[in-house]
Amino acid sequence: MTEQTCRVFVYGTLLTGEVNHEIAAPYLQNVKPGKVKGKLYDVGSYPALVLDQEGEVVGEWLTITIDGIRRMDELEDYEEGRNDNEYERVWIRDCTQEIEGYVYVYHPDKALHLPLIESGSWRQYRPKKRNA
Repeated sequence: MTEQTCRVFVYGTLLTGEVNHEIAAPYLQNVKPGKVKGKLYDVGSYPALVLDQEGEVVGEWLTITIDGIRRMDELEDYEEGRNDNEYERVWIRDCTQEIEGYVYVYHPDKALHLPLIESGSWRQYRPKKRNA
């Protein structure tokens, strides 16, 4: 019997080689580079994506089991229907290829005073931040 899977776009600490990738790794079936419409903000030790048609965020599409998405929900402190989630899990399409799936997005009002990651890439930004 094949285990049910879904796609999730990741753009920060869940990326391959990043600190929280080990949470997704046991449930992972496939990884593919991707890009979605949005803007990336520096929350501190992790980034936050805000949906925005003006920007692009670079990341990866993970094909992951349903148990994996549950573990990611725990990491992101996301509960369906809860009013005080830090992130919401929404459906999104890649802006350069025919892929769609879930992504964890930050509320735009929470990002108002956060530094913008202009490159849209946590991988490019994080080393510069560490050396600053």
